[in-house]
Amino acid sequence: MKNQTPPNIHRRKFLKTGSSTLIVLTVAPGGVILGGNNAWAMTATNLQAETFATLVQTCRDIYPHDHLADSYYAKVVEGFDKSSGESEEDKAMFEEGVAKLDKAAMEAHGVRYRNVGWEIQRVSILRDMEGDPFFQKLRGDLVTGIYNNPDVWEIFGYEGESASKGGYLNRGFDDIDWLDQV
Repeated sequence: MKNQTPPNIHRRKFLKTGSSTLIVLTVAPGGVILGGNNAWAMTATNLQAETFATLVQTCRDIYPHDHLADSYYAKVVEGFDKSSGESEEDKAMFEEGVAKLDKAAMEAHGVRYRNVGWEIQRVSILRDMEGDPFFQKLRGDLVTGIYNNPDVWEIFGYEGESASKGGYLNRGFDDIDWLDQV
């Protein structure tokens, strides 16, 4: 598995989508994590900065949305960082879970998890960990962390709850023109 070949990708598709899916996370001194082009920054207060950055990449790999900025994923990881300050058990789970990801990536590809260049290779590592409580915690918390965030609703074309606006029946309940864009 160490010499796994990258997926067959055509030049045109790569040029079309490559720049929009490029993720660059930099761990700066003092536990500051900088997003691509320094567009956002967060400080890891309880987790190691490298763990925080790896969790952002992992969250993106679990729920990949090319049109969502890393900052939305980092906001969820910020919650993991906070819970790590409140619970030694949570902190150990996140730190050890990232250590497992890094170990698997080193064995398979010779680099840490977030440095594995192909998403399909990172997802393969994640599939091997699906039953792990660490993976299940990430997956479960991401559902609410990403999809309950009103800031992403507009990106997905979701207008929010409808009860206060008279319900869906008279407001285009069957209007799903956004579905083909997701």
